[in-house]
Amino acid sequence: MISRLRGVPAGATADGLVIDVGGVGYLVAATPSVLRRAQSATEVTVETYLHVREDTLQLYGFADASERALFVKLIGVSGIGPKVALAVVSSAAADELMRAIALRDSARFQAIPGIGKKTAERIVLELEASIGDALPVAAGVGVPRELVARDALVELGYSLVEAEQALASVDPDLPVEERVREALRSAA
Repeated sequence: MISRLRGVPAGATADGLVIDVGGVGYLVAATPSVLRRAQSATEVTVETYLHVREDTLQLYGFADASERALFVKLIGVSGIGPKVALAVVSSAAADELMRAIALRDSARFQAIPGIGKKTAERIVLELEASIGDALPVAAGVGVPRELVARDALVELGYSLVEAEQALASVDPDLPVEERVREALRSAA
């Protein structure tokens, strides 16, 4: 198993990042955070997962161990392959995605291109027990209020990402109604 590569970014292709390790170029399908880091680095360290199929060996690359751990959990979900799992991990920070799973927020996953309602619900259903136990208690503080405010903005026509961005600058301790008002004011 290849679990980490450290080498020189040797270029990017449509299929991923090429990392030169001792004269051998490894093609790694990587998350956007790895690709950004590789653009300005002379050397890069990437946490990897080697996916083995009958006809191919494919390396997937992650910025840190938490991204890789979430990826491994996702490919264990029935119907989720490595490409979809990489798209999920690439969509947000690993702790944010784990919090969404723990809170049964399937809408967060439906916003990812290629993930439908049933797949999003399957991700939440199959992973909530294992992820919920791994989250610290403090990580969930204030989050249900965040989901209510976000969903209210979505109902008003905002996309999921726009709603989350609008709420990011609003005091999380405010009541839901006030958070929505403040987010609308800041967006206008």
